[in-house]
Amino acid sequence: MKLSVPVIDFHIHPAYYEKYCPSAEEFIKKNQHVEDWTNFTKKYKDPADFLRYLDDNVVDYAVILAELSPITTGICTNEYVHEFCLGQDRLIPFACVNPYLINDPGREVERLVKEMGFRGLKLYPTYNYFYPNEPLVYPIYAKAEELGIPVMLHTGSSVFKGARIKYGDPLFFDDVAIDFPDLNLLMTHCGRGLWYNTAYFLSRLHKNLYMEVTGLPPQKLLDYFPELERNADKVIFGSDWPAVASIKSNIDAVRALPLKEETKEKILGGNAARLLKMT
Repeated sequence: MKLSVPVIDFHIHPAYYEKYCPSAEEFIKKNQHVEDWTNFTKKYKDPADFLRYLDDNVVDYAVILAELSPITTGICTNEYVHEFCLGQDRLIPFACVNPYLINDPGREVERLVKEMGFRGLKLYPTYNYFYPNEPLVYPIYAKAEELGIPVMLHTGSSVFKGARIKYGDPLFFDDVAIDFPDLNLLMTHCGRGLWYNTAYFLSRLHKNLYMEVTGLPPQKLLDYFPELERNADKVIFGSDWPAVASIKSNIDAVRALPLKEETKEKILGGNAARLLKMT
């Protein structure tokens, strides 16, 4: 059934990385059943081929994420994501700022948004080793709040070697949500594995804090969050492709949940469209 709102996948990584760390590369190969890695990355390096893939998976828009995590997963540069999304209205670029790799992260955020057209940020605390409420990161939040763009951060577990899960506790978002009340924040993976209740509670408590359910089996969402319906306006769908084999199967699983149709539309696109100012 066609939704009355666009389907937005809020969490997609490009297939091509300038550098993949071994555990990340092997994980994707396994999930994608890839035998010819070079051809796989080459194929989806072409935005036209990737848009055809989105069509096959009934996705209208996709948030494309840069990543600067040289220790744990790899490097997909902001410049590459910018070029990949350039001229493609359906591809929405999100930049990455690693606070350890740049002297003035606030100025870098402004450059990425004003000069390169990025629509949001993705930060990786568990891969880059910082707590979300550290002063080190606050200039990034301050500039993002000023520019009116959302910021998403990895929370919870990770299978990749080198990740340090202690940095992924959603409780640290309590400080950030209070200190930056006009900044929309997304808890990617919703505290996966350890902190589901914390993520849900904080999202209900703070008007600017959202649950992004990437990386969670959609058919188990009501096991993790029994009262998900009560938080319908704060839940956002993402696939984490290419770490998953099929985006469509995840979308179908969300549509099969015993939730109101209005709630499912919000999760699959309505809430994301509002955050991205597409409505």
